[in-house]
Amino acid sequence: MSTPKHIISAATIVLNGQGEILLIKGPRRGWEIPGGQVEEGESLKDAAIREAKEESGIDIEITKFCGVFQNVDRSICNTLFLGKAIGGVPTTSSESLEVGFFPIKEALEMVNWKNFRKRIEYCLNESIQPFYLEFNGKDNEGIIYEL
Repeated sequence: MSTPKHIISAATIVLNGQGEILLIKGPRRGWEIPGGQVEEGESLKDAAIREAKEESGIDIEITKFCGVFQNVDRSICNTLFLGKAIGGVPTTSSESLEVGFFPIKEALEMVNWKNFRKRIEYCLNESIQPFYLEFNGKDNEGIIYEL
């Protein structure tokens, strides 16, 4: 039997003092929230904080764990957090062509890669948290499990 290989990522819906969402524009997927793979020996929370800083230049504080989106076929678990901006300056990186804070409605219209918009919507809807959404590579709708 082979050793399982899984990818764990951590991403954060970051809000500023005006209630706007931090988005980065990546070279492959367009506008999205900051996030990426958790490194060996790193906590989910620390990974979310690090990814936000690396991709956007913004320092954040995690305020809440929201839930998990799991792509079963690809063995990927995406953990999602809510956070607030506490410092830094929006700065592009090799992973972000543009960075900015946008009103929620505008941000939701900008994000259109697969289920990335749904991730934001779920994290902003406290009535369904914590959530666990399971899907496969062919189905971006997924199945929601109440926790």
